Amino acid sequence: MLRYLSSPFKWFFKLEAASGLILLISAIIALIISNSIYSNIYFDSLNEYLFIGINNFGLKLSVLHWINDALMAIFFFFVTLEIKREFIQGELSSVKQAILPIVGAVGGMLVPALIYIYINYETPGTLNGWAIPSATDIAFSIGILSLLGSRVPISLKVFLTALAIIDDLGAIIIIAFFYTGDLNIHYLSLIIATFIILVILNRFGVKKFLPYLIVGIFLWYFTYESGIHATIAGVLLACSVPHRKKDHDFSLLTKIEHSISPYVAFGIMPLFAFANAGVSLNGLTFASLLAPVPLGILLGLFIGKQFGVFIFSYVSIKAGFAQMPNNANWVSFYGVGVLTGIGFTMSLFVGNLAFVENSQYIDGVKIGVLSGSLLSTIFGYFLLLLYPNKSK
Repeated sequence: MLRYLSSPFKWFFKLEAASGLILLISAIIALIISNSIYSNIYFDSLNEYLFIGINNFGLKLSVLHWINDALMAIFFFFVTLEIKREFIQGELSSVKQAILPIVGAVGGMLVPALIYIYINYETPGTLNGWAIPSATDIAFSIGILSLLGSRVPISLKVFLTALAIIDDLGAIIIIAFFYTGDLNIHYLSLIIATFIILVILNRFGVKKFLPYLIVGIFLWYFTYESGIHATIAGVLLACSVPHRKKDHDFSLLTKIEHSISPYVAFGIMPLFAFANAGVSLNGLTFASLLAPVPLGILLGLFIGKQFGVFIFSYVSIKAGFAQMPNNANWVSFYGVGVLTGIGFTMSLFVGNLAFVENSQYIDGVKIGVLSGSLLSTIFGYFLLLLYPNKSK
């Protein structure tokens, strides 16, 4: 009986669209609660401080910071594992395969940033949010494509996945270089020392994850205290995990990636969405969307992403630098470009970093990200639904 009842859930979680659907549900629940009589409980719970550690060794952070700094470090660890695998032996392992998603990703990051800067040029206090509309949410965008089934050729799904991964790599670089606080030289030295230990473990062929994990915990603590955003520790740890083409029988990277994938997709990301998507809509008017921050993000995601990806890709294909994905036409390719405007998780994350000292803009960030992502979802989905791929 239990096996019979659980089978629908097993089927559900095997769907590629499941992760994106759960993200959407988490965001909707957060919006409902944050605009209900329980809104105080929601916001107060996120601001409650928790101490994790032993005796005097540990950290006391708010629940929201534990989610955004600690759990999201695991998310970045997972994303970097994906990026590393793709560059070693995946869709990005050769120039021919990688050129189109790389060019598309560059356009999809550059044009939204320029749109945001143009709209916020006269308000210097908000310019720091230029990178918010430059990101693509992998789970949401791939989830929407999965709902469309055979209407979208597999080559476009591969293209979108590769582009989103490169987008994430761009976001990691942006966070490391542009959203870093005052640096502590002492802890920077400890970061270098722990990373050297991780590299040594890699070079000696250690294929048990426990040693990497122990060193990684110290790496995260040192990174948090250094002034660099703590999620970068997840990136550095993932870079040290071994994965070589000759490892046909066993790859520690692949094993870890498969092991933590469901926890990231169905645990960490929905929790992040629930904790960060809540915004009070009390007093919200159409004029609120016209404020520089939400308008810059909305137009950056909905207009900038689709045109940046499409135009840069179109020029590279016509110039002969890249090839059109197999069995795809320009309408379906454009539709996929529209879906890259679903920023959500990464855009909210970058928004929190951009205005960490100007919290009055955070609600505008959430409104811009949610509205821009929603428009990209609806327009992209129905464009691909009504004009299915009919390439010859």
